[in-house]
Amino acid sequence: MDIEKRINNLLSAMTLEEKIGQLNQISSAKNEEKLKELIKNGKVGSLIMANTCFAGSEEGRVENIEYFKELQRTAVEGSRLGIPIIFGRDVIHGHHTVYPLPLAMASSFNDELVKTAYRDIASEAALDHIHWTFTPMLDLSRDPRWGRCVESPGEDPYLGSRMAAAMVKGIQGDKLSDESSIAACAKHFIGYGLSEGGRDYHHTDVSEPSLHNYYLPAFGAAVKAGVQTVMNSFNEIGGQPVASSRYLLTDVLRGELGFDGFVISDWCAIQQLINHGVAADDKQAAELALNAGLDMDMVDECYIKHIADLIKEGRISEETLDNAVRNILRVKLRLGLFEHPFAPKYKIDKKEHSAHARELAGESMVLLKNANRALPLKENERVALAGPMATIKETHLGTWTLDGDENDVTSIAEAMKAVGGNRVKCHHAWLADKQMILPWDCDTYVLCLGESRLMSGENNCLADISVPEDQVALAKRAKREGKKVVAVMCFARPVAMQELEPYCDAILYAWHSGTEAGNAVADILYGRVNPSGKIAMTFPRVTGQVPVYYNYLRAARPCNEYYGQGRSYRDIPARPMYPFGYGLSYTDFEIGEVCSDKDTLSLSRLKNGEGFKISVKVKNAGDTDGKETVQLYIKDEVSSVVRPLRELKGYKKIFVKAGETVNVEFGIGFEELSFYNAKLEKTVEPGEFTVYVGNDCTTDNAIKTVCIVS
Repeated sequence: MDIEKRINNLLSAMTLEEKIGQLNQISSAKNEEKLKELIKNGKVGSLIMANTCFAGSEEGRVENIEYFKELQRTAVEGSRLGIPIIFGRDVIHGHHTVYPLPLAMASSFNDELVKTAYRDIASEAALDHIHWTFTPMLDLSRDPRWGRCVESPGEDPYLGSRMAAAMVKGIQGDKLSDESSIAACAKHFIGYGLSEGGRDYHHTDVSEPSLHNYYLPAFGAAVKAGVQTVMNSFNEIGGQPVASSRYLLTDVLRGELGFDGFVISDWCAIQQLINHGVAADDKQAAELALNAGLDMDMVDECYIKHIADLIKEGRISEETLDNAVRNILRVKLRLGLFEHPFAPKYKIDKKEHSAHARELAGESMVLLKNANRALPLKENERVALAGPMATIKETHLGTWTLDGDENDVTSIAEAMKAVGGNRVKCHHAWLADKQMILPWDCDTYVLCLGESRLMSGENNCLADISVPEDQVALAKRAKREGKKVVAVMCFARPVAMQELEPYCDAILYAWHSGTEAGNAVADILYGRVNPSGKIAMTFPRVTGQVPVYYNYLRAARPCNEYYGQGRSYRDIPARPMYPFGYGLSYTDFEIGEVCSDKDTLSLSRLKNGEGFKISVKVKNAGDTDGKETVQLYIKDEVSSVVRPLRELKGYKKIFVKAGETVNVEFGIGFEELSFYNAKLEKTVEPGEFTVYVGNDCTTDNAIKTVCIVS
């Protein structure tokens, strides 16, 4: 039977109480008997497999699958209509096999590897009775002080859009009703990454053109990829909390973007409308949220307690309630929950998942410095391994890893000893009164630096993102020995490295990269893998340089020091420490002259689907095979509103053998050249565009003959 007909049949059979129950998500922390009673009476539409809103920083594995099966059995066999519960869990960047943090994944610039990772993640989660994951997080993030930037795809809307599509397609698979597919959730809609000062939950301020040009594109890509659910953000925009904004949740999300799944509140976000000061009590909060288009209430019980009265009082229409129920039932039916309400029993190949995790970790790590070819190490090189992250395992799992096991992690020390044998010596007592205990007999110091996984994620913001003083002191002391110093940086977020960088011959940014982090580090340090990561978020020199991001709007005077145009601060050099899209390789890639198949195109032909074909020759001028991410940026030279200095509009990650040259082509059409103007019209204005193609956003390799005429 057609899904919409099934929805109509169910709605016609439901009581008011049962309809409201579909909008109610409860926590698994509730008493089991109380839970069963609520489910049996049709008062539960969903269950979140978490005890608190800070589950990302707490212990809480899914251990008793039979418990969740029993709750589902109560729903499908013990309730009047047998409507299954949809079980949701924060499976953010891995389930049992843990992959790099999303910000690190984005630094791979490899859509297919990311998609494969999330296909693996979904297939593991589904076995644990999980139907729905609260990911991907698509908040544009320009402030590394904000702890949740690590869950995002970084600072760029185009890269964010590509990652959004890859993640959603991986999670939901080719067919949503397949037993290994689960529903994805695009969050947080919208503007959460703008939290003032990088402080979680704080005020945000964004103009409508900026909202449409920068913050909405990734959500649009997720919707286009078929994402089934969206979660609201805590923040307000223009004085209106998103949880009560019909403009954002209905007009924009459903009207402009075309979303047809259901919207879930963040944890207690409806009740928190009282904190915002736009609702006097839970009842008014429920009224505002449901009328705005927020379909499901996460754990605060505002809907289940008050919607019936609100309907009787005429403050909410039953049609509004029915629409919300339709949205939820539609997703349950698409997932095939009515036919297959219980966890599947297929087998997964954990070795294959580990291999995928290792490959993605290797492509996510970024070589930031390699003076005098300090890397790769020779296998017979004597290495003194030190630093807080040398032997640790848990931290590599990163924030929001609820079900990963540190016993599955190979430490950096273990992985390096597996290659270098007894030539690798690990020194556990690595500092004593800011001095090394003794000058170790070695050729190279490999310093494994970093931060605890509890230092990032939700409500874990930092006022100072400098490398800790004792870790800088370790590098400084090692450098005085006159030996080669390699820093392996196991931080979740970008950190300010101006103090550390001079004491390091090489810097590998390893992030928190999951189960296979140690193996991936050893692969790169010993040259078994040629690094190919590119940073998805700008690295500042010092904390005070934040916010610093590549797609600045042009200014009246030369103050945009990102590209060497003036100097904003007198006490630090201009330019960031490392720009967006930056990352080194063990070989040298030369990108040739930018060519276009035409100089001019009429606006009418552009709107009809024609465009420019941009091409470059890429030569591997070194003696090592490798991958390079070729990046295309544009600059709209003159427009009706101020536009960015540069915008990423294409990238291709290519493999080139040593000594070979390949041709790389990009298409630029209406989508790439368009923007939202002051009237919120998506438009391309006649004029000239500069097109840059290079290894990162600061490239000077450009062509300025791409012109649109009226």
